[in-house]
Formats: sequence, C-alpha cells, structure tokens
Amino acid sequence: MNLAIYAGSFDPPTYGHLDLVERASKLFPKVIVALGRHPTKQPLFSSEERTELLTVMCEPFPNVTVDSFDGLLIEYGVRMGARVIVRGLRAGTDFEYELQIAHANADLRPELDTVFLPTRTNYGFISASLVREIAMHGGDITRYAPPNVCAALRKKFGTKP
Repeated sequence: MNLAIYAGSFDPPTYGHLDLVERASKLFPKVIVALGRHPTKQPLFSSEERTELLTVMCEPFPNVTVDSFDGLLIEYGVRMGARVIVRGLRAGTDFEYELQIAHANADLRPELDTVFLPTRTNYGFISASLVREIAMHGGDITRYAPPNVCAALRKKFGTKP
C-alpha cells in the first residue's frame, strides 16, 4: 500500500499545512496527518485540541486520516505500514534541516522514503509561530489559517474577530 505520512506539531494548523495535505492526498492513495507529541515542547493547543482542529481541516479529503504519535516518526511510520514521509519546504533553510533529518531517517529505516513538497508561493512565509504571534496580538489571521483554527485562536487569546 502506498501510505504516506505528513507529520508535524501543527500548533496551530495553517493554510500552508492544508495545502500540503491536499497535495499529498492527490499523490498518494492514503495519507495520515500525524500529530507528533513532544514531551519537551509546551504547545499552545493540547494534542486533543490540535487533533480536533486537524480532523475538521482534513474532512474534505476522504483518503486522509488524522492520528497522533509519541517517539520517532520513522518508528511510527513502520508501525503504520507507511512507505513515504511527506515534508514541506518553505525556504532554503528548511531544506538543509529537512535533508539532514531525511538522511538520518534513511539510515535508520531505509524502507521509508522522504518526499519534499515545496510550499506554494503564497504560503511560503506562513508558519504556525507567525500565526500564533499575530493572533496573540489580535491581528487578522483569516488569510493564514482555516476558520475553525481562527476561532480557536480567538478563544485561546480572548480576542475578537
């Protein structure tokens, strides 16, 4: 089975993430959007909240499911029977970092390949941290994140639409 995994912290999910989900869903018969839980990070949204935000965001894609995992992505991928890990690239600095991880993953689990998808030009500057920062100060994030995410951020920060 050609199962691909698109993993991240998704804190919060953005239109950049949604673009990669949509594109991966057209390239692979089955895609898991996998929320990585990291014990050293202090996310704005709990893993349950992020899972719910992602589930709503991924509803239009029947071949996409949302899940979460602890530990190494490659071990999760092997457990799930994945063949491909999908990673998004925004800029050259992303490439260097992601290539290093892809090489380590290939060394540890050669049966998993990494596929890089460059972001669309209009999403190249969007990051979850940028969206959080704008939302925290009451700025308009509607062009950066889906409506359910915008509502969750407004609620989290107590800001108005």
